Amino acid sequence: MTRKTQKTKIVAFKVEEELAEFLGKLKNKSEFIRKAILAQFSMECPLCSGSGVVPRGLHNHYKPIVLRENKHPCNKCSTPIALPLNIDAASAAERPRLEQYFHGGPLFCAKCFADVPSCDDCEWHIPHEGIADHFKKVHAH
Repeated sequence: MTRKTQKTKIVAFKVEEELAEFLGKLKNKSEFIRKAILAQFSMECPLCSGSGVVPRGLHNHYKPIVLRENKHPCNKCSTPIALPLNIDAASAAERPRLEQYFHGGPLFCAKCFADVPSCDDCEWHIPHEGIADHFKKVHAH
């Protein structure tokens, strides 16, 4: 089960009238804005350049490679881990550790993920020897 983080800070910014009207019509504008900001931290696909579409030839060429090479070693024990092509394809039990990796954190197999302590601030699982570097990269303000 993914825990919801407590939102404790309010951020305000000015927008054009049209954008304010659009946001005002949304069911949950905070969630929409939060997702839009987080999307800006993601990486653009090197094949489609963010368009979501590739020419048929590139698709046919890369599909078998992606399916064959979709493994990444656990950062702790080096066990190969099959990666889903999107987070929705992951089971509920796998989701927290895969979300951590998809968002730029270390990837651990299920056994190592349970053994590695989590950061008190962001709940990512970080080995003791990497916590100082994690704080510099992720929590430096």
